[in-house]
Amino acid sequence: MDTTLDLTAEYEFACQVAREAATIVTTFYVGSSEVEYKSHDEPVTEADRSANQHIVTRIAEMFPDDGLLSEESKDDLSRLDKRRVWIVDPLDGTKEFIARNGEFSIM
Repeated sequence: MDTTLDLTAEYEFACQVAREAATIVTTFYVGSSEVEYKSHDEPVTEADRSANQHIVTRIAEMFPDDGLLSEESKDDLSRLDKRRVWIVDPLDGTKEFIARNGEFSIM
């Protein structure tokens, strides 16, 4: 019995959405981005929020039955009842993004 799970469509979708989010983040990187703090040492920027909104919206549209956990969104514990959960960090390396050193990614 073949138990291989084919996630090709999900992989291609995730790559496309990451590229779209990268375009959003890049507009802030070459321009300016307001910085706020979630806590003492946890910055969040407009780039974080804009990329998050885009990614969360796209996942919800394409996979409405899936759960979602994102660093920049309020946690919805109903995700624990879902068959599958997407885990998102729309701008991993916010401090590096602010420092403009290129050491950040979309996950």
